[in-house]
Amino acid sequence: MENLILIDIGGTTIKFGLNTGEKLELLPAKKTPKTLPEFYQCLEETVNELKKQVPIKGVALSCPGAVDQKTGVIGGDSALPYIHGFDIRSELKKRFGLPVSIENDANCAALAEMASGAGKKVKDAIFLVIGTGVGGALVKDKKLHHGAHLLGGEFGYLLLGQEMTVSQIVSPVSIAERYNAKTKQALSGKEVFAKAQTGDKIASVEVDNALQTLALLIYNLQYSFDPELFIIGGAISKNPALIPMLEPKLAKLRQKVKAAKLEPKIAVCRYYEQANLLGAAINFKKMMEG
Repeated sequence: MENLILIDIGGTTIKFGLNTGEKLELLPAKKTPKTLPEFYQCLEETVNELKKQVPIKGVALSCPGAVDQKTGVIGGDSALPYIHGFDIRSELKKRFGLPVSIENDANCAALAEMASGAGKKVKDAIFLVIGTGVGGALVKDKKLHHGAHLLGGEFGYLLLGQEMTVSQIVSPVSIAERYNAKTKQALSGKEVFAKAQTGDKIASVEVDNALQTLALLIYNLQYSFDPELFIIGGAISKNPALIPMLEPKLAKLRQKVKAAKLEPKIAVCRYYEQANLLGAAINFKKMMEG
Protein backbone atom coordinates (compact mmCIF):
# COMPACT_ATOMS: atom_id res chain seq x y z
CA MET A 1 0.00 0.00 0.00
CA GLU A 2 1.27 3.47 -0.86
CA ASN A 3 1.10 5.98 1.96
CA LEU A 4 0.91 9.75 2.08
CA ILE A 5 3.05 11.83 4.45
CA LEU A 6 1.11 14.76 5.92
CA ILE A 7 2.80 17.89 7.31
CA ASP A 8 1.09 20.79 9.05
CA ILE A 9 3.44 23.77 9.38
CA GLY A 10 2.56 26.07 12.24
CA GLY A 11 4.24 29.09 13.74
CA THR A 12 5.08 27.17 16.92
CA THR A 13 5.12 23.48 15.98
CA ILE A 14 5.18 21.27 12.89
CA LYS A 15 2.79 18.32 13.06
CA PHE A 16 3.32 15.14 11.07
CA GLY A 17 1.01 12.34 10.05
CA LEU A 18 0.90 9.27 7.84
CA ASN A 19 -2.23 8.70 5.78
CA THR A 20 -2.79 5.00 5.14
CA GLY A 21 -5.96 4.66 3.09
CA GLU A 22 -8.71 6.11 5.25
CA LYS A 23 -6.66 6.14 8.47
CA LEU A 24 -4.50 8.90 9.93
CA GLU A 25 -1.53 7.91 12.05
CA LEU A 26 -0.26 10.86 14.08
CA LEU A 27 3.51 11.14 14.42
CA PRO A 28 5.60 13.14 16.92
CA ALA A 29 5.45 16.89 16.35
CA LYS A 30 8.55 19.08 16.25
CA LYS A 31 9.25 22.66 17.26
CA THR A 32 9.14 24.98 14.25
CA PRO A 33 12.70 25.95 13.23
CA LYS A 34 13.89 29.56 13.12
CA THR A 35 15.66 29.39 9.75
CA LEU A 36 15.06 27.91 6.28
CA PRO A 37 18.04 25.47 6.37
CA GLU A 38 16.85 24.12 9.73
CA PHE A 39 13.30 23.93 8.33
CA TYR A 40 14.46 21.79 5.39
CA GLN A 41 16.45 19.55 7.73
CA CYS A 42 13.47 19.12 10.07
CA LEU A 43 11.17 17.99 7.27
CA GLU A 44 13.73 15.86 5.46
CA GLU A 45 14.56 13.88 8.60
CA THR A 46 10.96 12.77 9.06
CA VAL A 47 10.27 12.16 5.36
CA ASN A 48 13.47 10.16 4.82
CA GLU A 49 12.83 8.05 7.91
CA LEU A 50 9.31 7.19 6.74
CA LYS A 51 10.55 6.40 3.23
CA LYS A 52 12.77 3.71 4.75
CA GLN A 53 9.80 2.13 6.54
CA VAL A 54 6.91 2.11 4.03
CA PRO A 55 6.20 2.92 0.36
CA ILE A 56 5.35 6.64 0.07
CA LYS A 57 3.12 8.12 -2.62
CA GLY A 58 3.80 11.79 -1.85
CA VAL A 59 3.92 14.58 0.70
CA ALA A 60 0.96 16.85 1.44
CA LEU A 61 1.58 20.10 3.27
CA SER A 62 -0.66 22.52 5.13
CA CYS A 63 0.98 25.88 5.81
CA PRO A 64 0.29 29.56 6.57
CA GLY A 65 0.22 32.21 3.86
CA ALA A 66 -1.35 32.75 0.44
CA VAL A 67 -0.47 29.55 -1.41
CA ASP A 68 -0.40 29.67 -5.20
CA GLN A 69 -0.94 26.07 -6.23
CA LYS A 70 -0.01 26.85 -9.84
CA THR A 71 3.43 28.30 -9.10
CA GLY A 72 4.26 26.65 -5.78
CA VAL A 73 4.96 30.06 -4.24
CA ILE A 74 3.63 31.08 -0.82
CA GLY A 75 2.70 34.76 -0.81
CA GLY A 76 1.24 36.97 1.89
CA ASP A 77 2.75 37.02 5.35
CA SER A 78 3.05 34.70 8.35
CA ALA A 79 5.09 33.96 11.45
CA LEU A 80 7.54 32.13 9.14
CA PRO A 81 8.85 34.72 6.65
CA TYR A 82 11.47 32.32 5.31
CA ILE A 83 8.89 30.11 3.53
CA HIS A 84 7.52 33.00 1.44
CA GLY A 85 8.31 34.41 -1.99
CA PHE A 86 9.87 31.53 -3.93
CA ASP A 87 8.88 28.18 -5.46
CA ILE A 88 9.12 26.19 -2.25
CA ARG A 89 7.09 23.30 -3.64
CA SER A 90 9.71 22.53 -6.32
CA GLU A 91 12.46 22.75 -3.73
CA LEU A 92 10.69 20.32 -1.42
CA LYS A 93 9.84 18.00 -4.31
CA LYS A 94 13.56 17.86 -5.20
CA ARG A 95 14.62 17.27 -1.60
CA PHE A 96 12.00 14.59 -0.90
CA GLY A 97 12.14 12.89 -4.30
CA LEU A 98 8.33 12.72 -4.16
CA PRO A 99 5.26 14.59 -5.47
CA VAL A 100 4.39 17.51 -3.17
CA SER A 101 1.18 19.47 -2.67
CA ILE A 102 0.78 22.66 -0.61
CA GLU A 103 -2.36 24.47 0.55
CA ASN A 104 -3.12 27.17 3.10
CA ASP A 105 -3.71 25.71 6.57
CA ALA A 106 -7.17 27.20 7.07
CA ASN A 107 -8.20 26.01 3.61
CA CYS A 108 -6.99 22.53 4.52
CA ALA A 109 -9.09 22.59 7.68
CA ALA A 110 -12.07 23.67 5.60
CA LEU A 111 -11.59 20.81 3.14
CA ALA A 112 -11.58 18.27 5.96
CA GLU A 113 -14.51 19.71 7.88
CA MET A 114 -16.69 20.21 4.78
CA ALA A 115 -16.00 16.65 3.63
CA SER A 116 -16.91 14.77 6.80
CA GLY A 117 -16.74 17.10 9.79
CA ALA A 118 -18.69 19.98 11.26
CA GLY A 119 -19.56 21.42 7.83
CA LYS A 120 -20.67 18.19 6.19
CA LYS A 121 -24.35 19.18 6.03
CA VAL A 122 -23.93 22.78 4.79
CA LYS A 123 -22.84 24.34 1.49
CA ASP A 124 -21.72 27.80 2.63
CA ALA A 125 -19.44 28.21 5.63
CA ILE A 126 -16.75 30.43 7.10
CA PHE A 127 -13.80 28.92 8.94
CA LEU A 128 -11.88 30.73 11.64
CA VAL A 129 -8.68 28.97 12.65
CA ILE A 130 -7.24 30.51 15.80
CA GLY A 131 -3.68 29.63 16.69
CA THR A 132 -0.40 31.55 16.54
CA GLY A 133 -2.40 33.94 14.35
CA VAL A 134 -5.95 33.96 13.00
CA GLY A 135 -6.51 32.32 9.64
CA GLY A 136 -9.71 31.66 7.80
CA ALA A 137 -11.41 30.14 4.80
CA LEU A 138 -14.47 30.94 2.72
CA VAL A 139 -16.55 28.08 1.33
CA LYS A 140 -19.30 28.69 -1.24
CA ASP A 141 -21.29 25.78 -2.64
CA LYS A 142 -18.81 23.36 -1.03
CA LYS A 143 -15.89 24.98 -2.90
CA LEU A 144 -13.04 27.03 -1.49
CA HIS A 145 -12.99 30.68 -2.51
CA HIS A 146 -9.31 31.62 -2.83
CA GLY A 147 -9.89 35.20 -4.04
CA ALA A 148 -8.28 37.23 -6.83
CA HIS A 149 -5.03 37.56 -4.86
CA LEU A 150 -5.29 34.27 -2.91
CA LEU A 151 -6.33 36.22 0.19
CA GLY A 152 -9.88 34.89 0.52
CA GLY A 153 -10.50 34.19 4.21
CA GLU A 154 -7.50 36.09 5.59
CA PHE A 155 -9.63 37.59 8.36
CA GLY A 156 -6.64 37.92 10.66
CA TYR A 157 -5.50 40.98 8.70
CA LEU A 158 -8.70 42.92 9.42
CA LEU A 159 -8.73 46.10 11.49
CA LEU A 160 -12.02 46.36 13.36
CA GLY A 161 -11.80 49.90 14.67
CA GLN A 162 -8.63 49.15 16.61
CA GLU A 163 -4.95 49.74 15.95
CA MET A 164 -4.13 46.03 16.15
CA THR A 165 -5.28 43.41 13.66
CA VAL A 166 -7.69 40.62 14.53
CA SER A 167 -4.74 38.20 14.74
CA GLN A 168 -2.87 40.45 17.14
CA ILE A 169 -5.89 40.73 19.44
CA VAL A 170 -7.48 37.28 19.26
CA SER A 171 -4.53 34.88 18.99
CA PRO A 172 -3.93 33.05 22.31
CA VAL A 173 -0.20 33.52 21.69
CA SER A 174 -0.65 37.31 21.57
CA ILE A 175 -2.97 37.24 24.59
CA ALA A 176 -0.28 35.39 26.55
CA GLU A 177 2.44 37.79 25.42
CA ARG A 178 0.50 40.82 26.66
CA TYR A 179 -0.44 39.13 29.93
CA ASN A 180 3.12 38.00 30.58
CA ALA A 181 4.50 41.45 29.81
CA LYS A 182 2.19 42.94 32.45
CA THR A 183 2.68 40.25 35.11
CA LYS A 184 6.29 39.13 34.47
CA GLN A 185 5.06 35.54 34.14
CA ALA A 186 5.47 32.96 31.38
CA LEU A 187 2.00 31.51 30.89
CA SER A 188 0.51 30.02 27.73
CA GLY A 189 -2.66 31.32 26.14
CA LYS A 190 -4.56 28.34 27.54
CA GLU A 191 -3.32 29.18 31.03
CA VAL A 192 -4.32 32.84 30.65
CA PHE A 193 -7.86 31.75 29.66
CA ALA A 194 -7.96 29.57 32.79
CA LYS A 195 -6.76 32.53 34.90
CA ALA A 196 -9.57 34.68 33.47
CA GLN A 197 -12.17 32.11 34.50
CA THR A 198 -10.89 32.21 38.09
CA GLY A 199 -11.25 35.99 38.25
CA ASP A 200 -7.72 37.22 37.52
CA LYS A 201 -8.34 40.87 36.54
CA ILE A 202 -5.52 41.25 34.01
CA ALA A 203 -6.34 37.93 32.35
CA SER A 204 -10.03 38.80 32.30
CA VAL A 205 -9.39 42.07 30.46
CA GLU A 206 -7.21 40.40 27.83
CA VAL A 207 -9.57 37.48 27.25
CA ASP A 208 -12.65 39.72 27.20
CA ASN A 209 -11.08 41.99 24.59
CA ALA A 210 -10.18 38.99 22.44
CA LEU A 211 -13.69 37.51 22.66
CA GLN A 212 -15.30 40.87 21.94
CA THR A 213 -13.16 41.24 18.81
CA LEU A 214 -13.97 37.68 17.72
CA ALA A 215 -17.69 38.33 18.23
CA LEU A 216 -17.45 41.55 16.21
CA LEU A 217 -15.68 39.68 13.42
CA ILE A 218 -18.37 36.98 13.31
CA TYR A 219 -21.15 39.58 13.38
CA ASN A 220 -19.64 41.53 10.46
CA LEU A 221 -19.01 38.40 8.40
CA GLN A 222 -22.55 37.13 8.97
CA TYR A 223 -23.99 40.35 7.57
CA SER A 224 -21.59 40.55 4.65
CA PHE A 225 -21.10 36.96 3.42
CA ASP A 226 -24.15 35.41 5.18
CA PRO A 227 -22.82 31.86 5.66
CA GLU A 228 -24.94 29.01 7.00
CA LEU A 229 -22.34 28.19 9.62
CA PHE A 230 -19.16 29.45 11.30
CA ILE A 231 -16.67 26.76 12.23
CA ILE A 232 -13.91 27.56 14.71
CA GLY A 233 -10.70 25.58 14.70
CA GLY A 234 -7.29 25.73 16.33
CA ALA A 235 -6.37 24.84 19.89
CA ILE A 236 -8.86 27.36 21.29
CA SER A 237 -11.75 25.32 19.87
CA LYS A 238 -11.10 22.65 22.51
CA ASN A 239 -12.17 25.07 25.25
CA PRO A 240 -15.80 24.12 26.06
CA ALA A 241 -16.40 27.64 27.43
CA LEU A 242 -15.58 29.35 24.11
CA ILE A 243 -19.00 29.40 22.43
CA PRO A 244 -20.94 30.09 25.69
CA MET A 245 -18.64 33.08 26.24
CA LEU A 246 -19.09 34.31 22.66
CA GLU A 247 -22.88 34.08 22.41
CA PRO A 248 -23.80 36.88 24.87
CA LYS A 249 -21.33 39.22 23.18
CA LEU A 250 -22.93 38.48 19.81
CA ALA A 251 -26.39 39.05 21.31
CA LYS A 252 -25.34 42.52 22.52
CA LEU A 253 -23.98 43.40 19.07
CA ARG A 254 -27.26 42.37 17.43
CA GLN A 255 -29.22 44.55 19.85
CA LYS A 256 -27.39 47.61 18.50
CA VAL A 257 -28.93 47.09 15.05
CA LYS A 258 -32.71 46.64 14.97
CA ALA A 259 -32.59 44.82 11.63
CA ALA A 260 -30.02 42.28 12.90
CA LYS A 261 -32.43 39.45 13.68
CA LEU A 262 -30.28 36.54 12.51
CA GLU A 263 -28.19 34.79 15.14
CA PRO A 264 -24.95 33.41 13.67
CA LYS A 265 -24.63 29.64 14.00
CA ILE A 266 -21.26 28.59 15.42
CA ALA A 267 -19.67 25.16 15.75
CA VAL A 268 -16.21 23.89 16.58
CA CYS A 269 -14.11 21.70 14.32
CA ARG A 270 -14.80 18.01 14.57
CA TYR A 271 -11.18 17.13 13.89
CA TYR A 272 -9.52 19.86 15.99
CA GLU A 273 -5.75 19.96 15.32
CA GLN A 274 -6.01 17.00 12.93
CA ALA A 275 -8.16 19.00 10.48
CA ASN A 276 -5.18 20.57 8.72
CA LEU A 277 -3.51 17.21 8.19
CA LEU A 278 -6.67 15.54 6.91
CA GLY A 279 -7.39 18.48 4.59
CA ALA A 280 -3.84 18.38 3.22
CA ALA A 281 -4.50 14.77 2.19
CA ILE A 282 -7.72 15.78 0.42
CA ASN A 283 -5.88 18.58 -1.38
CA PHE A 284 -3.14 16.18 -2.52
CA LYS A 285 -5.73 13.84 -4.00
CA LYS A 286 -7.40 16.73 -5.82
CA MET A 287 -4.02 17.74 -7.24
CA MET A 288 -3.31 14.21 -8.45
CA GLU A 289 -6.73 14.03 -10.11
CA GLY A 290 -5.83 17.16 -12.07
